[in-house]
Amino acid sequence: MQAKARREAILNTLRRSAQPVSASVLAAEFSVSRQVIVGDIALLRAAGADISATPRGYVVRKEETGVIHKVACRHDSAGMEAELNAIVDQGCTVLDVIVEHPIYGQLTGPLDLSSRYEVSQFIARSAEARPLSVLTEGIHLHTLACPDEEAFRRCVDRLRELGVLLEE
Repeated sequence: MQAKARREAILNTLRRSAQPVSASVLAAEFSVSRQVIVGDIALLRAAGADISATPRGYVVRKEETGVIHKVACRHDSAGMEAELNAIVDQGCTVLDVIVEHPIYGQLTGPLDLSSRYEVSQFIARSAEARPLSVLTEGIHLHTLACPDEEAFRRCVDRLRELGVLLEE
């Protein structure tokens, strides 16, 4: 398969997938190395494809339904799982985490977590590295996709109960 055709096939695979697809899975599917896939993804992004790399693999963002909001939170690394579970338990998806770095400015890490299972997998992987929020003494933002305003309000209430919602 020619490189251009492979990149088109990769993009189609990501568009059809309901879940993130890892570079290793794509490499096996297209009989190339993982590094070739990483390069293909970079070229697709440079050409304008909206591909995000999440901790579970690559995704093409689907148009979100419902409402999108940001919440500001603060907690230590021990509070991360409770915070994320509080959000997904209300039916919302944690799209990303955002911190303000003194040198680099805004740093965003895509998460795309929408269930307790996905949160548990993320927490298991986070044992290997420190979360972005350690750069800001635990202060960070999350972009949330919620089915409606009521789900977002429940989410905010639960984060407040946990003591992790950063408010004025």
